[in-house]
Amino acid sequence: MRVYVPLTLPGLAEAYKTGEVGAGPFVAYAVTPALREWYHSDDIEELEYAALSRAALASLRLLAVEPGVPRRRVVVAVDVPDGQASAEPGRGLDPAALGEVRVAGAVALAKVASVHVDSAEAEADVAAAAEALQAADAGDDDAQFVVDGAEDHELLWFATQEIPNLVGLGD
Repeated sequence: MRVYVPLTLPGLAEAYKTGEVGAGPFVAYAVTPALREWYHSDDIEELEYAALSRAALASLRLLAVEPGVPRRRVVVAVDVPDGQASAEPGRGLDPAALGEVRVAGAVALAKVASVHVDSAEAEADVAAAAEALQAADAGDDDAQFVVDGAEDHELLWFATQEIPNLVGLGD
């Protein structure tokens, strides 16, 4: 099963240093039955993009509570055995939990398929979105507009070999 793990750049650096993504059970996003029902599509690429987008929003939430980190959303795509990730039964149709799964334990960095990160050009919009997130969650339409501005930026795709350069540990 492909899962999308929300991180920050320091979180990605830690995963690179330890050789593992996550630490015993952690939240990720995947194509769940509830996400399929909500998205109304059978196209697996569209559904995986929706799961990736949910993880990007979760990464933005991490940025909102970590003010000192670079303002770039980070999502790591990881392949895990089907039994290692599961949706919480009671939260399936909760709009805030669409696509959310719990991964049972840390996953070896070798299982990472790709890394998705905002470009430098997105930083100002991502920073503004992180600041506006709490107000948007409270129903402020103007703040939601700012949050949506971050979503207008597509995350860039990187191969796993590029992780050292992304986190500033490359040659």
